[in-house]
Amino acid sequence: MHAALLLLTLTLPAADEPKLPPKPATAKDALQPFNVLVGSWKGSGAPEGTKEERAAGVWTETDAWSWQFKGDDAWLALAVEKGKHYTSGELRYTPTKDEARYTLKLTTPAKTTATFAGTLKDKVLTLDRTDPAGEDQRLVVTLLHHNRHLVRLEARPAASAVAFTKQWQIGATKEGVPFAEVAKGPECIVSGGVGTMKVTYKGKDYWVCCTGCRDAFKDDPEKFLKEAAAAAKKP
Repeated sequence: MHAALLLLTLTLPAADEPKLPPKPATAKDALQPFNVLVGSWKGSGAPEGTKEERAAGVWTETDAWSWQFKGDDAWLALAVEKGKHYTSGELRYTPTKDEARYTLKLTTPAKTTATFAGTLKDKVLTLDRTDPAGEDQRLVVTLLHHNRHLVRLEARPAASAVAFTKQWQIGATKEGVPFAEVAKGPECIVSGGVGTMKVTYKGKDYWVCCTGCRDAFKDDPEKFLKEAAAAAKKP
């Protein structure tokens, strides 16, 4: 009986291993989920702590995201006005062999940099780093809506198994856009996002979503027209 069961087990076909989702072909493709960030945002931040500590530590900032291009590479640039923790940043696609990963490099008011890396799942970008001072830090960006997102920093002692605890959080709303408004408008010829400004080429008007896309289109309009035409043919 046991021999028969063993023989049956050996002859059964092996279960298929779960397949990983295909990785995006280009950095621009991989960064498409973050098209909603492009534009200017009004952020309101507060530290974690008592009611009094939160009230005393409240700050406001303006965040502006835009596309940047160099050759076939693409990334998103962040400029922060009156930021308490960061003044600028770059979000890039940095895949590994097995998964799509992203890296966010942030510059602090003291001109130092902090680089976080991680993955995107269900509109939540989770990025980790270990601070030189001996602290594990986790930055969580939650894309709630096309005109609303949250940024949260969590921390714990380095190499420990304790849970992360929230340090501060920023709630951001897109400037000039009512909260309940549905994203709509012409498509950006460069990124595929919502176009907000016109550019003209050979007497024809096209739309772009930010100054980065505007500059890239002006530098090489034929490249982006070909890419847009190819994308339109895809099922």
